Amino acid sequence: MSVTEPHFQIRLAASEADLLAAQRLRYRVFVEELGGDGPLVDHNGRFERDSFDPHYDHLVLIDTRRDAAALDHVVGVYRLLPWDRAERIGRFYSEDEYDLSLLRASRRRLLELGRSCVHREYRGGTAMFLLWSGLADYVLARDVDLLFGVASFHGTDPEPLRQPLAYLHHNHLAPEDCRVRVWPGHFQPMDLLPPDEINKTAAMARMPALIRAYLRLGGFVGEGAFIDHGFNTVDVCLLMDTARMSERHRGYFTRRADSQRADAGR
Repeated sequence: MSVTEPHFQIRLAASEADLLAAQRLRYRVFVEELGGDGPLVDHNGRFERDSFDPHYDHLVLIDTRRDAAALDHVVGVYRLLPWDRAERIGRFYSEDEYDLSLLRASRRRLLELGRSCVHREYRGGTAMFLLWSGLADYVLARDVDLLFGVASFHGTDPEPLRQPLAYLHHNHLAPEDCRVRVWPGHFQPMDLLPPDEINKTAAMARMPALIRAYLRLGGFVGEGAFIDHGFNTVDVCLLMDTARMSERHRGYFTRRADSQRADAGR
């Protein structure tokens, strides 16, 4: 992974301190800010963790000006699970919520994304762009065909989310060959409004920044939302098929590849 600015580093977690700092950041965001919890969350140490962490790669954005000894140096994080590792452990994290049999049967090179978050002080700046830049490096190095993962709206009541959920359903539903679906018994319909009652401005105002970023890159959503009471969220499954990207969207990743080749030739 490359150094993008003098005080920022974007790379995979390289030490126990990096992983602990990522879990500390996740605690700040998912537990303290959003009210989430889980059986392995360490409230005394302030670490958000689960049983999947040892199997994932952890893409971390580090601000070298912050105190690594205090586990304060990680200001952005993405959790990544490539298809071959999921095969070894027998499952993906998001299979608790979505039936992924269509993706598994495709035999395509999959990458599950999760636990994406940015420190409160770094939102609205370059942090998310740097994380996406590191993600592009990872995708290119592994020749990934399809990225997917759960993204969340805060709260567990779908009623205030009618506009964004309906907008996603009517405008960004995944093609049938990769349209994953919430498991029966947990299916929350997203078409809560007919198309002619959707106000795009209102819908986008309630849309989390991460979901907007996926949509800008040509992303889709699976069918149905999942209400996650443990994390205090309404979840949607986001998918991005690299083969279906427009030339403009694909250019982001190919520009990264061209840059890597130029660096390697020096």
